[in-house]
Amino acid sequence: MTDLERRGDRSPVPAGWTYAPAPESTEIVSLQERYGLFVGGEWLEGAEHYTTISPRDEAPLAEVAQAGEADVHHAVAVAREAFSTWSALAPSERAKYLFRIARILAERSREFAVLESLNGGKPIKESRDVDLPLAAAHFFYYAGWADKLEYAFPNQDPRPIGVAGQIIPWNFPLLMLAWKIAPALAAGNTVVLKPAETTPLTALLFCDVLRQAELPPGTVNIVTGDGRTGAALVDADIDKVAFTGSTEVGKAIQRRLAGTGKRVTLELGGKAANIVFDDCALDQAVEGIVNGIYFNQGHVCCAGSRLFVQESIYEPVVEKLKRRMATLRVGDPLDKNTDVGAINSRMQLDRITELVEAGQAEGAEIYQPPCRLPERGYWFAPTVFTNVAQSYRIAQEEIFGPVLSVLTFRTPDEAVEKANNTPYGLSAGIWTEKGSRILWMAERLRAGVVWANTFNRFDPTSPFGGYKESGFGREGGRHGLEPYLSFS
Repeated sequence: MTDLERRGDRSPVPAGWTYAPAPESTEIVSLQERYGLFVGGEWLEGAEHYTTISPRDEAPLAEVAQAGEADVHHAVAVAREAFSTWSALAPSERAKYLFRIARILAERSREFAVLESLNGGKPIKESRDVDLPLAAAHFFYYAGWADKLEYAFPNQDPRPIGVAGQIIPWNFPLLMLAWKIAPALAAGNTVVLKPAETTPLTALLFCDVLRQAELPPGTVNIVTGDGRTGAALVDADIDKVAFTGSTEVGKAIQRRLAGTGKRVTLELGGKAANIVFDDCALDQAVEGIVNGIYFNQGHVCCAGSRLFVQESIYEPVVEKLKRRMATLRVGDPLDKNTDVGAINSRMQLDRITELVEAGQAEGAEIYQPPCRLPERGYWFAPTVFTNVAQSYRIAQEEIFGPVLSVLTFRTPDEAVEKANNTPYGLSAGIWTEKGSRILWMAERLRAGVVWANTFNRFDPTSPFGGYKESGFGREGGRHGLEPYLSFS
């Protein structure tokens, strides 16, 4: 608290607020200088290595192996051999391993949260309060399904399909790992997983969780590297590809897999519409707007990056939004007060900068709250654009950063038409007090997930996935098991 103003004999009134630094200690995390490949329950040395850094200050964290084609094929062969043992295990025994993993993740949650923020740049309070609880919850949830598959899919004789090749993105490294590994193991499959090039460390630390849980060797294998490693995994002798990432790479994977008979699920990009009607709870909606776009610096495939506001409340919504943006704290991801952390990489920062400059050049009005960005590292201030036309690049292309475009509508029909005017179809949000309007809108929005009077809410029991160029297939819930099973 800063200076106090005393008015007569009344209680002190704060003239302003400042926050003292509240850094989370990194001493709980012990990193190796160099990491190999985790295959068959052992660490194998890679022929090449690269350096992974912390985006908050560009400091090197560790050397990580770059898996080559031969490394990937070896990992797949080990997973294939382990499949005969793991799939033959009693489902109740498989469930015990998943329960163990879930409990260990919960016990070591602080360690994983610190490493997630250190390597990825997201605020520690998001890693601590969202990512880790959800990751553990997914393993708990699918542990419960492991011995109930015949009830989940009655009269279909569900059986595991074999070896799953899984490729995860850099925005939610540990959570995406849980989304993919948990249902695959519950269904009786073995896994070869490739984490993102820029955020491999929590996946490598997860290998120690597998050791603690005494998971049979070869059941889960972790290979690190860039896009070449991912391409080798897609081409390897696997039975299923699960990919979360950009639409461009997803299309390339689908082309490579055409005619191979391999199963594939793709969770790709998005350009979600967040639709605010004039009868909504305005302050609640503004909080939902901020959470929808500035959570995890906008590094969210389902981020509400297009805000549609009913014309009659356009001015008060924008005014309240700008006032709320001025309170966001941008800075060190390991500070517990931070709301907006570091951009994940230089490449992503350049992409955000390019699209923001394009928005200004096309005529949109930009607003960025006054904030002091750190001198080192990758940072971008929370941004909102008004006077945006639907043809502008910022309204059509996925920015994957803390940038919001505000558009208007008059009627529900117009809102639906504008919201669906995108090649993507991953998520959407609706803010209104009328339940009938929520159902009417949700029926017509071409989005895999529709939130009502909230945004960015996830649960392991609820399926998640998209339409159109946002991919196909579902992860989470009973639906998340189906891609890892074959049926008679």
